[in-house]
Amino acid sequence: MNCARACAGDVNHAAVHSWTDTLRFAFQPVVNLTTGAVAGLEILARPEAGDVLAEARRDPGLDCRLAVAAVRAAARMETLLPLFVNVFAGTLADLGGLPSLHDAVREAGRLPWEVTIDLCPPYTHVPQRALLEAVATLRGQGFRFCADGVGDGDVPLRLLSDLSPGLLKLDASLLARPAVVRSMRTLCDELGALLAVEGVETEGQCAAALAGGAQLAQGELFAPPARLPAADVYVPPRSPAEVAAPRTGPSVREFVRPAALLPATASAGQVRALLTGSPDVSGVLLVDTTGVPVRSVHRSRFLLSMSGRYGHALYADRPAAKLGDPPRTVGVDATAWEVLDVVAVGGRDRTSDDVAVVDEYGRCVGTVRLADLVRALAETRVEEAAGLNPLTRLPGSDAITGEVDRRIAAGRAFALSWLDVDHFKQVNDGAGFAAGDELIRAVGRALQRAASDGARVGHIGGDDFLVLADPDGLDPLAASVLDADWSAGGRPVTLSLATVLCTPGSVSDHRQAAACLAPLKKAAKALHGASWVLGRAGVPGHEARRGSRPAPASAGCAVAVERGVQGV
Repeated sequence: MNCARACAGDVNHAAVHSWTDTLRFAFQPVVNLTTGAVAGLEILARPEAGDVLAEARRDPGLDCRLAVAAVRAAARMETLLPLFVNVFAGTLADLGGLPSLHDAVREAGRLPWEVTIDLCPPYTHVPQRALLEAVATLRGQGFRFCADGVGDGDVPLRLLSDLSPGLLKLDASLLARPAVVRSMRTLCDELGALLAVEGVETEGQCAAALAGGAQLAQGELFAPPARLPAADVYVPPRSPAEVAAPRTGPSVREFVRPAALLPATASAGQVRALLTGSPDVSGVLLVDTTGVPVRSVHRSRFLLSMSGRYGHALYADRPAAKLGDPPRTVGVDATAWEVLDVVAVGGRDRTSDDVAVVDEYGRCVGTVRLADLVRALAETRVEEAAGLNPLTRLPGSDAITGEVDRRIAAGRAFALSWLDVDHFKQVNDGAGFAAGDELIRAVGRALQRAASDGARVGHIGGDDFLVLADPDGLDPLAASVLDADWSAGGRPVTLSLATVLCTPGSVSDHRQAAACLAPLKKAAKALHGASWVLGRAGVPGHEARRGSRPAPASAGCAVAVERGVQGV
């Protein structure tokens, strides 16, 4: 079927009138869970009679006309927010593209990259090559793609990887399976996509979405679908425990806001009309025909220029670019710290300017505000400081267990080790608490020096330490710590080390890993001298790598204490 003809339809046909006369559209915000801002609007068809959506699933032409009608409905609302338009996967595969959708977007004064096509299941019996070719065509025009119904639909993982969408939407029912949500976040990180959860109705579900790593969400909790786009949404406040400590700084993706875009040729009068009609817009980006930012217009400076005695007369009909500045841009993969580096360059009068976020083609995908970044970075620093042990300045157990869960979700092998000082109470009693404190600080420094790249050291209290490392880095770490001559107040001291190796699938979360480590700790403490016991989660037996006396038999998490078991 010819796509242009199928999408245009016959306006005189009775069937067309039957659904256009009864069809209405509702708008539901897609919310950024980090900033609390609305990241876009999903346009939902709401037929008042008949089952048009079921017909559209069988009729690609009708589905295409629905998408066009959705864009036109959004245009009537004069919203500046990015749009999410639903299209069945079979429609794209059958029609090979949506030229009438591109025309409708242009007629609405919008840009293709302001529109995300939500690919909806089913995928069964959809020709995958035809679908991928259609997606490539539309992506070349600038449209963005979201894989909808992931985890609840029938999209094959191989096809999902080939589609490489910019967004994945999970149904809220999957929040009851945290490991699945975390694994989908890992997949999104690999694909360079964002993770969203739809159908969120309670604050508990919102908290679970955050804990699973979702960056976006939508549902009745934030705002129900409505005939008019919601101006305000409700976002539950985040508890300190939900603010995850960054590895290399939060990703700029978590702070992206919709950008107010106008063509580079726009007049100052057009910019003024946009700003005065949208008080929440802090600035306007002027973009060329490909969507690349060429000038940045700051709200306050622009309106100040226009409000002078002759400002309007001088500038109203002149190009707005003359009142703008060179845009500040960062890539979509940048971190919050890199954004601050960009903001720090240049005059102080521009520190409040929004920073444009661009994709790999240099096209604007949104903006970030300095206030959002500073607030988030301050929160993470406060949480990091609160979690540090005051004696060693090392993080506590939460930081280590959180990283354990991330590695489990990512399917990475890891080694979790526990280390402490033998007979530490006697050290304190005999040498004094000051000597004991200095010993603990020295052990902490030694562990940090010995930790290889990617290893994490935590001080969980007293003389107990946790070390998370890759399996390959165990031997040099153990040797550097256990072979050292330790003493406190002139008294010799030894250390005990217990390690559990966890392969992908052997443990489900950090609690199970800790349970596997517990009997190994007991076995290590039963040995004389500097000791090291090594076991594997889910596999009977352990290896006493150091220590002069074997531990007695004990059981726990399928790790039995056996003398003479060689290797793991």
